[in-house]
Amino acid sequence: MQFSYGFKKYFANTGWLSFEVLLRIVISLPISIYVTRYLGPYSYGLLSYAVSFVGLFSAFVTLGLNNIIVRNLVSDKKKRDELLGTVFYLQVVGVIVSLGIIMGAIRFIADDSFTNLLVFIIALATIFQSFNVIDFYFQSRVLSKYVVYVRIFSMFFSAIIKLLLIYFKMGLIFFAVNMIIESVILAVGLIIVYANQKLSIFNWKMEFDFAKILLRDSWPLILSSMAISIYMKIDQVMIKEMIGIKAVGNYAVAVKLAELWYFIPMVINKSVFPAIVNAKKGNEKIYHERIQNLYNLMTWLAIGIALPTTFVGDYIIKFLYGLEYQDAAGVLRIYVWAGVPVFLGVANSQYLIAENYTRIAFFRTFFGMIVNVLFNIILIPRYGIHGAAIATLA
Repeated sequence: MQFSYGFKKYFANTGWLSFEVLLRIVISLPISIYVTRYLGPYSYGLLSYAVSFVGLFSAFVTLGLNNIIVRNLVSDKKKRDELLGTVFYLQVVGVIVSLGIIMGAIRFIADDSFTNLLVFIIALATIFQSFNVIDFYFQSRVLSKYVVYVRIFSMFFSAIIKLLLIYFKMGLIFFAVNMIIESVILAVGLIIVYANQKLSIFNWKMEFDFAKILLRDSWPLILSSMAISIYMKIDQVMIKEMIGIKAVGNYAVAVKLAELWYFIPMVINKSVFPAIVNAKKGNEKIYHERIQNLYNLMTWLAIGIALPTTFVGDYIIKFLYGLEYQDAAGVLRIYVWAGVPVFLGVANSQYLIAENYTRIAFFRTFFGMIVNVLFNIILIPRYGIHGAAIATLA
């Protein structure tokens, strides 16, 4: 009976997360395509460049604590307020540090005030990401439906604003401001659903002993997150410097389509990670079986996506984005295969966190970052945006 209830709980949680993603594909994706066509390769490339530049420093915002906090909340429910409060305040400090680094770094790279302003506006949206600790609480309780409510509302509100911006023919800067608005709505919504559970963010406490323990466990993940941020975002920054903004626009379109499916491992992991942690505490055999089943599922799902995309990539780009973005087709056919190691890597990261093997995660990711950057330096001048796709896959 206990197993039946547990299975239904995890299955329902996965269903809610999948429902959110389905809505995003049905509603947000068409609007995103509409925005991309409206802006054109140059303006869209500039927006993508700014988002990628800010993303380079996203590790300072999360501090590698996302899965660590879920693991600890599952293991120690009585310390909820202390854990959430500690992570929240640590991430607030991380946001302040990241903003300082971003605004210092952009002065040495961008040579025009408009790009600097665009980066600054998008960076401001990270201020509200600290409230995502509420999401981690609901993940630990396998109650993601409440977070899904908030994200769906935020998605609809943001979609309406984007349509209005296009209708009134507004400039690029307003699309950047919309990112801040979306972050604010999401943060407020999370606070409201948390309060509806008869819980209050004002009960959160900063515990320095917890902070030491969390940072001790997460420092390899912080470095690993930095490495991930670099090898996932550095390509667009390097393309802009080596080729130009328009090339960034074409490359970003292909990347967005290829990474569209990355929600699948995220959704599955959010739902099954608490089950994996619980299995480790109770039955080692079941624990390893669940890990292995997760690996198998992720691998075959990724291959099932990459194979057909390889053959129909040209038609997808022309149909969705038009001839302006035709250079993105070749990138898509290459980049989509990066999904296989990405899916498997996301699954493996759960095992490393459950076993507290975070140092292994760091060294693996750090090596991948080095390979990616070196390949970008070598391949982008020779093969353009296709070279960047090959570098990411490598």
